[in-house]
Amino acid sequence: MTKKPDIVGPILLEADDWKDYALLDSGHGRKLEKFGNQTTERPDPQAFWSPKNPIESWKADAQFAASGDDERGNWQKNRPDLADEWQMRWQNLAFTVRRTPFRHLGVFQEHSVHWRHAMDQISNAGRPIRLLNLFGYTGMMSLAAASAGAQVTHLDASPKSNGFGKANAELSGIGDLPIRWIADDALKFMRREVRRENTYDAIVLDPPKFGRGPKNETWRLEENLPELLELCRQCLSDQPLFMITTVYAVRLSYLALAQTVRDHLEGLGGTITAGEMVIPEKDRDVQLPTAIFARWDA
Repeated sequence: MTKKPDIVGPILLEADDWKDYALLDSGHGRKLEKFGNQTTERPDPQAFWSPKNPIESWKADAQFAASGDDERGNWQKNRPDLADEWQMRWQNLAFTVRRTPFRHLGVFQEHSVHWRHAMDQISNAGRPIRLLNLFGYTGMMSLAAASAGAQVTHLDASPKSNGFGKANAELSGIGDLPIRWIADDALKFMRREVRRENTYDAIVLDPPKFGRGPKNETWRLEENLPELLELCRQCLSDQPLFMITTVYAVRLSYLALAQTVRDHLEGLGGTITAGEMVIPEKDRDVQLPTAIFARWDA
């Protein structure tokens, strides 16, 4: 008789598998990072501790200054010849990074812990795997899964993000692999998938705290996540492999997330590993927390 999945945790998933990225210093609400051949300084409210070196001594190629209480703001370039876009690599994947008005750079490097896990699970499954990547952003999970052999459906509300994802696939030399790029509202898409009885062996979801769909649909995590999880449960195949959920910037513990996911996966058994995703700082025993996660494996 199947039962509710067991919960294991808390654990820290450390994104320590990068050659092109490094967290150089952090503290007093800021972080200094190396992205390929550029260094950036950005705000980070999680960096509560003292920095290794005084912030005024940091030498960044570009600094982000927020305007108001939201994440929007402006980048100040400290070199006139500084490129606005440049390339990086993670394992066998290549991608373009760029400074955005929301302080991000087109990649969430802490997610490499999930890319690696998905690739291992897909490669070892011994059967064809269909993966759904919700809120897929610029496609790194989709590229990782496809490169491991999965047939991928990538969904993001932003056609621009999907375009960046397609370009990253071409840059990685895997533009011919089976990835469907869909610009749609996640809830509307999943409701249709349930009606169509379409199923997936693996689902990845990285919902924002707040967002808008392509037709100005409103997403609020606290209100909409339970329904989305239930729709994901209905879209899991008869042989589900894994489901990964990550959450940022909310007053929610890893345990609350894990127990919510468990409710919606009742009857499947398996294990939910839960905790925090962190980035290790170079040359110092400091880890920068970035998000909470709950990862179910059959």
